[in-house]
Amino acid sequence: MAVKREHIGEAKNGEAVYTYTITNRRGMSVVVMNLGATLRDIIVPAKDGKPVDVCLGQADLKGYYLNPGNLGAVVGPVANRTAGAKYSIDGVQYELPVNENENNLHSDDEVYGFQRKVWDASEGDNEVRFSIKVPDGELGCPGNREVSITYSLSEDNELKLHYTGSSDKNTPLNLTNHVYFNLRGYNTGKITDHIMQIFASRYLTVVPGAIPTGELAPVAGTPMDFRTPKEIGEEIDADFEQLKLVKGYDHNYCVDNADHTMREVAITSCPSTGITMHTLSDLPGVQFYAGNCLIVEKAKGGGSYGSRDGFCLETQYFPNSLNQEGFEKPVFGPGHDLDTTTIYRFE
Repeated sequence: MAVKREHIGEAKNGEAVYTYTITNRRGMSVVVMNLGATLRDIIVPAKDGKPVDVCLGQADLKGYYLNPGNLGAVVGPVANRTAGAKYSIDGVQYELPVNENENNLHSDDEVYGFQRKVWDASEGDNEVRFSIKVPDGELGCPGNREVSITYSLSEDNELKLHYTGSSDKNTPLNLTNHVYFNLRGYNTGKITDHIMQIFASRYLTVVPGAIPTGELAPVAGTPMDFRTPKEIGEEIDADFEQLKLVKGYDHNYCVDNADHTMREVAITSCPSTGITMHTLSDLPGVQFYAGNCLIVEKAKGGGSYGSRDGFCLETQYFPNSLNQEGFEKPVFGPGHDLDTTTIYRFE
C-alpha cells in the first residue's frame, strides 16, 4: 500500500502542512496530517458497501490551528486532567498551564502542546511515522524528549497507533489520540444510538472539575456499566451523581486484567451502517467521552457539531496519575522508554 502525500497549506508559524493517505485493498482509507499528528479522515465501507467517514473533523486547515476539542490530534505530553496544574518528579515540582478552572487539561497552552506542533514525517509502505523533539523544560516538563507516533493500516482494516518516547531525564509521557468517532458518519448527528461494550468492571469516580477521587468504583448496579452491550444513550441522562457532574459519560474506565499486553478494551457498533469498531490497547485505562460538551461551529463537510455528535475512546494511563497515590505513574527517562500501541479495528 503506497502512501499518498499532499501539501495542503501552512501552519500558523509558516511550516508546511501535509496530509498522508493510506488505502488498503478492502476499501478502507485513513488520512493523517503532520499538524498535531492528526487523524483527519477514517473511511470505512458500510454494510451496503458505501464508504463512510467515521472521523469528526474541522472544516479546513485553519480550524486545526487551535482545534478546540483536539479533534483527531495526539495530545500530550500529559493527556487528560492534572489537578492544580502541577505535579512532582524526583522531589521537584513542575507546573503546567492552568487552562481548565484551576487544573490542566491535555497539557495544552495553545502553543507548545503536542497537538499544536508540526511533526516530522517519514513514510513506509502502509504507514506514516510522525516524530518531534522537545527541549528540556518546555511546557513545564523536564528532559530533552523524542516522541513519535506511527499510523499504519492493515489489510484486516486495523488502524494501529504506535507511540514511542524517550528522555534524558525522568518526565511524564501520557499520550493519547483525541479522535471523535461517529460510525454513522461525521455529520450525521447524535451517537446515542450506538451500541457500546467496555471491558471494565471498575471506573474512576470524579469530583467537580472531573478530577479523579482515587476510588476505583464498581460499575455493577450503576449506569456506568457497559460490560454487556447497550446503547450509549440508554442511561446517559440517569439521575446519577457521576453523570450529572460531567453532563454524561466522561470517565476513565479501568481495563479488566490490564498488564501492558494487548487486550480488547471496547466494542462499538452502529446499527444503521453495520460498522463495528473494536478498540484494543496495552494501557490500563480508557477515557470514554460521549461528546457532552462538543461544539464545533465550522466542521468538516460544511456542517457543525453539537453535544453527543461524536464519542471518544482515549486509551491512556489514568488521569491525574502523577498526583494520585496508588495510580501507575507514566514517568519515563533514561533506560525506561515509552512504547505503547492502540488499535481500532473496523468490520
